[in-house]
This record gives sequence, C-alpha cells and structure tokens, in this order.
Amino acid sequence: MVRIASSQPRKQRKARYNAPAHMRGKFLNASLSKELKEKYGKCSFRVVEGDTVKVLRGDFKGEEAVVDSVNTEAGTVLVHGVSVTKVDGTEVPRPVYASNVQIVKLNLNDKLREGRLEGKN
Repeated sequence: MVRIASSQPRKQRKARYNAPAHMRGKFLNASLSKELKEKYGKCSFRVVEGDTVKVLRGDFKGEEAVVDSVNTEAGTVLVHGVSVTKVDGTEVPRPVYASNVQIVKLNLNDKLREGRLEGKN
C-alpha cells in the first residue's frame, strides 16, 4: 500500500497520481455488501469486470449493474447503464470511483480470486 506521511491534501493527491502500476490495484478496492462480508469475513475486495455493483454516491446512487471495464490508471470503473447524455445526444459512459461502489455479487470465474476470498492464498 502507498504510505502517505503528509497530511496535506495536495501531497496525498500527488502520491496517488504518481503511484506505480503495481500499487494502483489497491485503489480499486470497494466495500462488500453485508451478506458477502458475513460469508467471506472481509470488508472490501478489488473490483473486476463482471462483478455486480451498487453505486453509493452521485447522480446514479442506488443503481445496481454489472461492471463493464476497470481503469487502473484513473482508479475508476465503468458500470453498465451509468452514462450521461452529451449535447449532441450521444450517450457516454460515466466513470465511477471504485470507492463509491459496493460489490453486491462477485465474479468468481477466476479460481485464484476465489482462493484469495476464502483466505487460501
């Protein structure tokens, strides 16, 4: 995890923006729903494509849909159906920060990820 010693917001932002690629995955953690917390004994987990999430903040609060893609560079996820209309009428997906979503259903196609959840790895 990125250790940020300063309490100054500008230095905290700079540390996040300049974080190396192998640490950016930590910024993509989202809280688990109450049922998943009880089942796996974890509070948060990394968001991946195929997870079903619930948006907790913003104009799309309460929206529940599948994650279409994850952007590790920006630390955002694209949720299916969360989009804004441009002036010319075209729909554009609206990126949502991973911290502003809650995982409702996990995509367990990856056996390694399933093992991490259950504490085997």
